[in-house]
Parts: sequence; structure tokens; C-alpha cells
Amino acid sequence: MLLMSPPRRLLALALAAPLALGAARAGADTDADVRRLVDRELPGLVGYYKAAHAAPELSHQEAQTATQLASELKAAGFQVTEHLGKYAAPGLTGHGLVAVLRNGPGPTLLVRTELDALPVAEKTGLPYASTRRTKSDAGVDVPVMHACGHDVHITALIGVARVMAALKDRWSGTLELVGQPAEETIDGALAMLRDGLYERIPRPDFALALHDTAEIPAGTIGLTSGFSMAASTQMDVLVRGVGGHGSAPEVAKDPVVLAANIVMQLQTIVSRETSPFDQAVVTVGTIHGGTKRNIIPDEVKLEINIRTYKEAVRQHIIQAVARIARAAALGADVPEDRLPVVTVLENEIAPPLYNEPALVERLRPVFQRALGADNVREGRPVMASEDFGNFSLDRKIPLMMFWVGMVSAEALEQARRTGVPVPGNHSPLFAPVPEPTLRTGVVAMSAAALDVLKK
Repeated sequence: MLLMSPPRRLLALALAAPLALGAARAGADTDADVRRLVDRELPGLVGYYKAAHAAPELSHQEAQTATQLASELKAAGFQVTEHLGKYAAPGLTGHGLVAVLRNGPGPTLLVRTELDALPVAEKTGLPYASTRRTKSDAGVDVPVMHACGHDVHITALIGVARVMAALKDRWSGTLELVGQPAEETIDGALAMLRDGLYERIPRPDFALALHDTAEIPAGTIGLTSGFSMAASTQMDVLVRGVGGHGSAPEVAKDPVVLAANIVMQLQTIVSRETSPFDQAVVTVGTIHGGTKRNIIPDEVKLEINIRTYKEAVRQHIIQAVARIARAAALGADVPEDRLPVVTVLENEIAPPLYNEPALVERLRPVFQRALGADNVREGRPVMASEDFGNFSLDRKIPLMMFWVGMVSAEALEQARRTGVPVPGNHSPLFAPVPEPTLRTGVVAMSAAALDVLKK
């Protein structure tokens, strides 16, 4: 180690102080420019958001959403590749896209938005509320709503594209903006990766995303270091029986009763087979079976979702679902050739979302400078899931997702007083406050991108 004498050390400090002050001043000037650009773009962004909110599309059906986003990113000066993901698996129609802006040497940053909406009937009463209905992948007529805020995320990405294109003199490197389909079905990220996303564009050095939340007020963001969101695993259990007439159950093997028994027994996996110190959730989201009230059907289908953080816990739950289904069928004297069929949907698995601590701590002061220290809050791990983590390639690429508040402080205070929660993600009453939510999301993500790609 080279040690400096006191006079030389004082000289070094004296020289470093103006440099640090100059860097801070430059950062403050850039933040001011970002805010000015965002305020200039905000009316148009709010208009885009409202139009997108009124025109949602389900997972695997995001053709119009992707086309409109691609058009906006091309107009901002990005080179856009469309129709990614269509070769990854049957049924995936390839509405993924990536927009690239190369701006000299330096790191590569990926920023992602989701494109899809949910089969939810909107009840907000907003003038731009969705009234759309469509056919699901299963051919069922369903309502469609942006009940998770992906329209906020899409619009924020457009704002970031415009800011970064306008401030090209402040950064150097490559910016990649990804429009990912099918997040709600947890297969869009894998579809894009399996379709060669990282062969078509430079593999990123970092990846960022944002997500709106009703837990903090608009104008603020939340940061969670380390594990932030749970892994998600989808399973199907086909409960088979022997059909017959409703008047003669003794000559049939009723899969409806058997399915009900399985559903109840599945509740014991978390309560009696999982340590209280290990987070886990098992949800039977849908039950389908039967055609008429006086007919005992041949089969009933259960669609199950599992949320975990630890891989060992996930594997145990998968095995427990299969064990419980088989044991219940044997207990009901179902023939061996009619035992339940248990399937893990390998294309619909999301790893736990891990926010790289070093990246979080690097960007924390950046967010505090851009938004104000009081507007940067500590987040907490949740049992919700996201497939954004797949872009990290099993944590080889540092990534981070931060939360953006989307409700007024007054609404949160009223919820605290009354005990009635603010409608959150996936609610038919989900209603972000557009202007402050979008402003905060675009300012925060732009500030982060400028820091990661700074000269």
C-alpha cells in the first residue's frame, strides 16, 4: 500500500473536494433537466396512459399494445425488433419486442415493461375505464382490464425512452428497452429468452424494472434489497373418476367430491408440512368440471399456484400435491387407471426476484437526489411473483425492481383510519393516480439509467 505524507494527503483531499462538488453539481443539473423533460412530456404521457388503459389485451394477445409501443420507441430514435417469443412454446404468439439505442462505449442496461392485462371486469367508473371483452386462451368470453398497472409501466418506459434520447450527451453505452408479453401467465420472459433475445441484442450488464403499488403514496418509491418477490409455480391436477347418473352415485366414482376433498387437504401442506419460518402459499385458483347438475362427470380439473422462496420448499410442495391427490383417490377407491394426473407447467415458472444489494445501494442515493430523501422508502419482501427475474439468467446479471406509489396520501390515510384497504393490484377497483405516478416512475427510472450509463 502506498502511504502519502500528511502534506500530500491534504493536497489530494483538497483536489478531490472540488471534483466531488463538481460531480454533485453535475448530478443535480442532470436531475433538474430530467424533471424538466418529464414535465414537458407528462400531458402526452397521461393521454397515452388513458388510451392504453381503455384498450387492454390479455396475455398472448398483446398485438395492438406491442405495435403501439414499438411505434413510440421508433419515434424516439430506437432500433426496434418485434415479434419475439413466437417460437418458444406452442400457443405463444410472439408479441415481445426490444428497442436498442447505442450511444458509444460503455455498459449495457436493460429496462423492461410488461404488456399484458388481466381477465377482470373494471368497476372504477373512470371515464377511460375498460369495457373490453375477449376470448381467453381456453376460448371463454372474459372481461379485460389493466388491473395490475402494466399500462403505467408501458407509459413510463416511453417517457424514459424520450428522456434518454434527449440527454444522449450525458451518458455512454447501450440502452435496451424490452416490452415483455405474458407476464401474468409467467411465461413471457422465458419465451423471449428461448427465442434468442440475448443473441439478438448485447447481453446486458444490468437490468431494471419498476412496478406500481397501492402500499405507498404517489410521488414515492420503495426499495427492497435482496429477495423481494416469491417464486411462482403452476400445477394442474386432473381428478378423474367414473361418470354416471346423479341419482345413482353408488355405481360411479364422483370426481367432484374427490376434488373437494383434495382441495381441503392441500391446505394442510403449508399449515402442517411447512416450517413457520419458510414463506409459502398454495392456492387452488380454478375448478372446472361437469356439464349438468344431475350428471356425475368423468373428471374435474384443478389449477394450482404455488408461491415459495426456497427451492427445497417448492419441491416439497410439488411432491405433496401429487401425494395428496393420489392418496385421496385411492381412499375413494378410484381404479388405478383413473388416478389423478398431476402436471407441473414448466413454461410457467418464475424464480424468486432477487434485487442485487450492491445495485440497490448504488442507486439509493441517486433516487434520493432525484426525488428527495423522504420519497425513497424501504420496501419489504412479498409473496407476489414476477418473471422479471428470468432476465438475470439465474442471477448472473444484476437486476433490481423498485416499487412506485400509485395512490394519493389522503386515500392511504383514510384506509388507515377506517381499516378499509385501498384497492390494490388485481382489484376491479384498481385506479392509479396518473400524473404523480407517471412523473415519479419516469424520473426515477431515468435517473437510474443515467447513473448506470454515466460517462
